[in-house]
Amino acid sequence: MVDLKTQYHKIKEEIDAAVIDVLESSAFINGKPVQEFAGNLASYLDIKYVIPCANGTDALQIAMMALDLQPGDEVITPSFTYIATTEVVALLRLKPVFVEVDAKTFCIDTKELRKAITSKTKAIVPVHLYGQAANMEEIMKIASEYNLFVIEDNAQAIGCNYFFSDGSKKKTGTIGTIGTTSFFPSKNLGCYGDGGAIYTNDDTLAAKMRMIANHGQSKRYYHDIVGCNSRLDTIQAAMLNIKLQKLDEYIAAREKVANYYDKAFEHSSHIITPYRASYSNHVFHQYTLILERVNRNGLNEYLASKNIPSMIYYPVPGHRQKMFASFNSSAYNLPVTDWLTERVISLPIHSEMDEEQLFYITDAVLKFVNS
Repeated sequence: MVDLKTQYHKIKEEIDAAVIDVLESSAFINGKPVQEFAGNLASYLDIKYVIPCANGTDALQIAMMALDLQPGDEVITPSFTYIATTEVVALLRLKPVFVEVDAKTFCIDTKELRKAITSKTKAIVPVHLYGQAANMEEIMKIASEYNLFVIEDNAQAIGCNYFFSDGSKKKTGTIGTIGTTSFFPSKNLGCYGDGGAIYTNDDTLAAKMRMIANHGQSKRYYHDIVGCNSRLDTIQAAMLNIKLQKLDEYIAAREKVANYYDKAFEHSSHIITPYRASYSNHVFHQYTLILERVNRNGLNEYLASKNIPSMIYYPVPGHRQKMFASFNSSAYNLPVTDWLTERVISLPIHSEMDEEQLFYITDAVLKFVNS
């Protein structure tokens, strides 16, 4: 699904030199590249603070801890997302409230979001799924109306631009109260291990999240609040510093692949290609099709027989996961979410693909769906 080896070989000299520099310095924890990367990412995102951490799941957890949410407080989130988004809600003894997604964008349906708000609702976690932004202008309007926090799960959409109706522009993850992201290797901006970051423009929240990520301390051995141990390794930060400079180039390459796929599938009555909302660009962390009248598992197996990887993100939505049974989650009626989980399939998309590969993939898909 992602050719990390080829990508690495294109930047091998820079990556190897950065790793050797860290090894020579022996500053493996909170070394200079960590602070440099935080500053560089803050500049790229045009946001005041970036707090690096160990992974995207920790980023979500630290964000929620910083907001002083109490056990039983309700957090609204889509069910159609990776489990980390909702897992941390339950981990902190909060109540996940699952809402429907839009059938086109795969992101939270703002009409259903409004209906789900109660007196116990304290936060909304919109997910910019597959690289497409959620409707943040409307989400922020609703959040302001009900005095709710907004934590953006930006793990799949770093670099995405959101265009407001007044003509202004912001990067996804910088619009809500707090933004979170993951640097898992397959992400558009991925390291060579685990990594994550949290970002905000709020001075108080930034200081608190930095403390939480460091055992609740602002001064060594003086622990003011309960925290955790969540750090971005210096080696990973050094590599991310290099890859951040190429992020826009990687996004452009992914869009080129998506355009090829779109054109190849445009006349198929069995395939719905990814929707591109007018309020943002799509950074295509995944290229996800909706299949109509197609045996999805059969296609998945057929592509595998042709040495073409494909993935189903996500076959079991959050409200149908056993881990949430205590919240009576199976009682939710989310027909769009259930419909999508039965029909979506993602094709390879990354910055190293060439037209020969793309023709081979699209030809195989079309042969199967048209057979």
